[in-house]
Amino acid sequence: MQYPLHVDGTIRQSIRHRRARGARTRQQGFTLIELMIVVAIIAILAGIAIPQYQNYIARSQFAEGMSLASGQKVGVTESYSSGGSCPDNSTAAADGIPLFTDITGNYVKSVKVGGTAGASGGCTIIAAFKDSGVSSGLAGKDVTLTMLDADKGSVKWECRSSVAAKYLPRVCTTTASGDVR
Repeated sequence: MQYPLHVDGTIRQSIRHRRARGARTRQQGFTLIELMIVVAIIAILAGIAIPQYQNYIARSQFAEGMSLASGQKVGVTESYSSGGSCPDNSTAAADGIPLFTDITGNYVKSVKVGGTAGASGGCTIIAAFKDSGVSSGLAGKDVTLTMLDADKGSVKWECRSSVAAKYLPRVCTTTASGDVR
């Protein structure tokens, strides 16, 4: 095989010929260090995003409990206003409020209505979260709505929960320990 002469008189092999014989070519693609840097960046982003997403999920599950509990406010208020007593759904449906085990959701196992009627309210609505299939921050815990100031013509509700404050919505201002958010 003949090789072409270069201008300076030396024999140079063609690029095509060198590649055909297995000569080294310029590197193409990513190096190992570049790939490791990309993996490290993804790991850092995941380390930040995953806990935030878990908090978001827990807050949305808590919202279901608040929604189911809030749905009973009208029945409790009407019962208190008309009869001066708090309905009790622990053994049977009461004043249009279903039995506590019949009020359930994807994350809530029951919503119990009861309490002792006082001069300014005292009726309670307790939404209990399931023990499994729910965020670990909510499992087995509850949210309690308590009627206040019923004697002043309008009813206010206080929200307390055994759930960590970071999962509570703004309408639920106190935790079970009495800490105000």
